[in-house]
Amino acid sequence: MDKFEKLVLEIMKEAEADGEPVTREEAEEMATMELGAKENFKQYVTSEKPKKKSDKPKTVKVSDTKKALFNAICEFLTEFCEENDANMCILTENKLFEVDFGGDTFKIDLVQRRKPKK
Repeated sequence: MDKFEKLVLEIMKEAEADGEPVTREEAEEMATMELGAKENFKQYVTSEKPKKKSDKPKTVKVSDTKKALFNAICEFLTEFCEENDANMCILTENKLFEVDFGGDTFKIDLVQRRKPKK
C-alpha cells in the first residue's frame, strides 16, 4: 500500500472516530491537499548567533584576455596623455582608469561580461 492510500484510509478512520464520516472521494481530496502542503512547506530557521564573516580578503580572478586589453588601453592612454598634456592614473589594477584631460576628469571602468547561459 502506498503513502497516498494509507493517508486516505487514515483520514477516513479519523473522521469516522470523530462522528463525521467522509466519503472516499472527500478523503482522497483531503489527502491530496495534505500531501501537496507537505511538499511545499519550507521551514525557515534563524540562528541565535550572527554569521561570522571571513577574515580572508576576496580574491578576484582576472582573465588573461582582460589583462592584455587593460595593458593595451594603459599604453594607449599613456601615449595620449604625453601628447595632449593630460594625466592618467590607474585607480584599480586591471579595472579602473582616471584621466584628467582639458580640465575634465574621466573614469574608464573595464568590465568583462559573463558569457550568456544557454
